[in-house]
Amino acid sequence: MHQNSDETRALREKIFEYVRTRMDYDPIPLDYPKSEQELFAAAGLTLSEDGMGGDKALRLFEEVLAPATISTDHPGFVSFIPNAPTEAASIFDLVVSASSIYGGSWLEGAGAIFAENQVLTWFASEVGLPKGSGGSFVQGGTIGNLSALVTARQSHREKLKASGAQLQGRLSFLASKEAHSSLKAAAKVMDVEIVLAEPSADGRLSAQAVSEALASQPANSVFAIVATGGTTNFGIIDDLRGIGEVAQRNGLWFHIDGAYGLAGVLSPKYKHLFDGSELADSFIVDPHKWLFAPYDACALVYRNPEIARATHTQHGEYLETLTESGLWNPSDYSFGLTRRTRGLPLWFSLATHGVAKYRDAIEYNIDVAHEIADVIRSMEHVELVRDPRLSVVVFERKGWDLNQYKKWSDKLLKDEIGFVVPSSHKGKPNTRFAIVNPLTSVKLLTQILESMK
Repeated sequence: MHQNSDETRALREKIFEYVRTRMDYDPIPLDYPKSEQELFAAAGLTLSEDGMGGDKALRLFEEVLAPATISTDHPGFVSFIPNAPTEAASIFDLVVSASSIYGGSWLEGAGAIFAENQVLTWFASEVGLPKGSGGSFVQGGTIGNLSALVTARQSHREKLKASGAQLQGRLSFLASKEAHSSLKAAAKVMDVEIVLAEPSADGRLSAQAVSEALASQPANSVFAIVATGGTTNFGIIDDLRGIGEVAQRNGLWFHIDGAYGLAGVLSPKYKHLFDGSELADSFIVDPHKWLFAPYDACALVYRNPEIARATHTQHGEYLETLTESGLWNPSDYSFGLTRRTRGLPLWFSLATHGVAKYRDAIEYNIDVAHEIADVIRSMEHVELVRDPRLSVVVFERKGWDLNQYKKWSDKLLKDEIGFVVPSSHKGKPNTRFAIVNPLTSVKLLTQILESMK
């Protein structure tokens, strides 16, 4: 299997040819999922003692499996948060896989980690964090939020220990009721409480609401306050400055969940929306969401990485050569040990295209969101649920129930126009456009709106 032979070289070329074909698709096929029964009927049992050979396995993937997988880089994929990697990032992801780089320690992956750290330092600067900030690329926002909150909890415990203060009640962190589900998951894994503060009518969490929620908690029980820099459902940005100042006054860790929206800070036109982000003790942003990188990559950044290193470093006899080296080991800054250098595709694309093109693409997405919101306002059969802030637009089809949304959504996908699934707010069904692909146009989104008549 591991020998370089004529057979493996021939298979390699066929795989490269498939990659070229896939990346040359114009238009990109949206495709449609199939049931397990349908896939088994077409593919059968794919594993055997003798194998089917690379040619047949590749053909099976190309003709059966891939068409049953929705293309998240299709311009009409505007549900959830899409993925729209640049060609440079996607191609370099092949290089990362082919290079077999271990990205957990500087000893083994110094060159790659050097490049990743330049990206983390650059983005920390864009957010407003000082020199010396840093962290690691982890696989997604859920692990990123969890790792930051574990660090915050440890920091809080150390402060209590140093001051001799007593904890009353269970440890907890505070977030908005409109915050991402990963925070509830983190609280469950950490066995701590999550205090959910009430946002304003527009969905934005205010400093006043945080202060009121904080005042109702037992002494020394809250160890962190989490604000959102662009909620997944609406793209809402909490009062980052006000909340950060509340955290500072109370000596609490301030974390920003910017998995989707914090990339918006790169736009000179919309950067003001993130005022106060520089107060964060930690933040996350997912390049696979709105920084045009392949899955799976979340940038986790700390103001003071040393606190995270002391929290997350794993110790073992065989690891001593790494943990005692004094070098920058990315696995020391998050929950996990083994890691691929998932930040390299973003680094390569940024180095290739330059930061200015990223700023332009992100600004374009937000402009498209505001333009399509104006189109919705002009139509009689649809209406906005809330005015958009970033690149998420939530709207209703007047008079439709959930079943009507589902039928329309399924037809839209089968017709290969778009992937727009139903959502809801306060128990009422709606749908939304999440616009993070520079190829998504007002014209296409208008066509989708017209299909709802």
